[in-house]
Amino acid sequence: MSLKKSKVAIVGTGLVGSSTAFSLITQGVCDEILMIDINKEKALGEVMDLNHCIEYLNRNTKVVVGSYDQCSDVDIVVITAGAPPKPGQSRLDTLELSAKIVESIVNPIMKSGFNGYFVVISNPVDIIAYHVYKISGLPKSHVIGTGTAIDSARLKNFIGDLLNVDPRSVQGYSMGEHGDSQMVPWSHVTVGGKSFFEILKDNQKRVGNVDLDKLVLDTARAGWEVYNRKGTTYYGIAAATVGIIKAIMYNENKIIPVSTLLEGEYGENDIFCGVPVVLNADGVKEVVEIHMADDELDKFKKSVQLIREYTEKIK
Repeated sequence: MSLKKSKVAIVGTGLVGSSTAFSLITQGVCDEILMIDINKEKALGEVMDLNHCIEYLNRNTKVVVGSYDQCSDVDIVVITAGAPPKPGQSRLDTLELSAKIVESIVNPIMKSGFNGYFVVISNPVDIIAYHVYKISGLPKSHVIGTGTAIDSARLKNFIGDLLNVDPRSVQGYSMGEHGDSQMVPWSHVTVGGKSFFEILKDNQKRVGNVDLDKLVLDTARAGWEVYNRKGTTYYGIAAATVGIIKAIMYNENKIIPVSTLLEGEYGENDIFCGVPVVLNADGVKEVVEIHMADDELDKFKKSVQLIREYTEKIK
């Protein structure tokens, strides 16, 4: 009997890629990890360091230096490589260079015979994920951008701090662009099953006047707050990425807000943006279409329109 080994390839062994690999092996998610980087010595250094963890973990995950032509039997390819923003730039400002980098990655991977799933982290992630979808030729369900998965986690942390509850007891999403134009459908935010609006109304003395617009802005800018202090973010996005990978590999049918192709949902077509989806062994099984208030839908569409304007630049 031959058992198929689960494999994940990570392209880009910087802080995000290496943190993703570390999270994968500490959680024992897959059997093998291929670390791929144009700088092979850097990739080898990460592989050596990760292998030195195995003695103290609950699973012996094989970690090796890989190449694009070894991706034919890989289940999931994680793309972290891209152009980091310079001081004063937004994620959108890195689009042109990041698109070229991704082309140099996806084309040889597809030539290897790869037929798995792409999980795209590279920014601007909504547009880069769309680009990967187009040049790979894979089904839309097989190309997933991390989108607003990390933003939603940040939002829940802010709400958890505000109410002094575990952020995992908060249910809600940040949607639209993984960037400054993202929005929150507050009408669908609950804590322990209770509407966030009702909680604010019932606890005015405790929480005071809560500025919802500032909460959204703080959520959108949280990554930059980290960036300004330590140079980049990696633990949070790595954990979010592994959450997506687990949902696929373990067939979890878990709802996570990711960047995926819309084909009529929310009245939008041919665009990748952050929306809640059901993730399982088929990748994106379906988009969860929540019914937003009119002002919320208007904000969502404005965010989508910004993504569309930049997407047009690489079509």
